[in-house]
Amino acid sequence: MRTDPPDSGPELDQLTAYLDYQRATVLLKTDGLDAEQLAFRLPTSSLTLAGLLNHLALVEDSWFPERFAGQPANALWAGVDWDADPDYEFRTALELTPDELRRRYEDACERSREVVARAESLDQLSVSARRHTGRHFDLRWVLLHLIEETARHAGHADLLREAIDGTVGE
Repeated sequence: MRTDPPDSGPELDQLTAYLDYQRATVLLKTDGLDAEQLAFRLPTSSLTLAGLLNHLALVEDSWFPERFAGQPANALWAGVDWDADPDYEFRTALELTPDELRRRYEDACERSREVVARAESLDQLSVSARRHTGRHFDLRWVLLHLIEETARHAGHADLLREAIDGTVGE
């Protein structure tokens, strides 16, 4: 269920509410679809709703528990040779059932929420440094990054869902 973010309040509450709103939007766009519908592709793109769900699960697991908190890679993604198979999460999504995909994403989001809840503040720095800069990022940055990433893919999901069955709207 989607809940509108608050109009005012502490920064952490607003950031997490906006991220949860985008997460719920992605789930809403995939609600009630079968495996064939989740595998639907537009002629000009390789994106599928299945792939987006799996990708966003990876993004949640990668940025919050792994990179920010320093936890080991989730077993779902550990051992993947990302250099040899950079589209692994998109490709393998088609092997999963709709319920598995949705549960995988929901579980990853919950693990991320747990990391955020344990953080000292929005200023807390990540355990891991960014690969490209070598600098550590704070919790505020990763929340903003995930809002952007999830919202961008929610837009993709909106286009795909409309093409599948005509469903439009937030």
